[in-house]
Amino acid sequence: MIFDFNSTSNNKNWRIVNDDVMGGISTSSFSINSDGNGVFEGHVSLENYGGFSSVRYQSKNITIENCNSFQMRIKGDGKSYQFRIRSSLSDSYSYKFTFKTDKTWQIITIPFIHLSPTFRGRDLRIPNFNGDKVEEVGFLISNKKEEDFQLEIDYIKSI
Repeated sequence: MIFDFNSTSNNKNWRIVNDDVMGGISTSSFSINSDGNGVFEGHVSLENYGGFSSVRYQSKNITIENCNSFQMRIKGDGKSYQFRIRSSLSDSYSYKFTFKTDKTWQIITIPFIHLSPTFRGRDLRIPNFNGDKVEEVGFLISNKKEEDFQLEIDYIKSI
């Protein structure tokens, strides 16, 4: 289990990174709701060349030995999101998988091989994720339009 949300979950290791790092004005927050689920919500703005919001969880102790996929139970708003991971916090790039949500609870399974490398929105010509280790997981929304969003997360695990 990478993160199993519940009413006593602590969200202090989850951090927001929005487009304000490059001048944008998108806003977002991450909280634990009364049902004990993680909630990533906010507003993506295209002003000032912005256009993304993200939330990230870092840990040096994420074990994925003998696994070949990530699985998460999420409830979205009909929008597309990216699930992102970094093998090492020292890597400048991450691996992404784009998925579409609906307004019901979904279980999404992502084979490691479907996580493609990316850096600042550009695809890289290096191999897809190989499943060795993970030090960061997160979610990003960047649909090239101004929009409000909400993603509810029950759990994230490797299988």
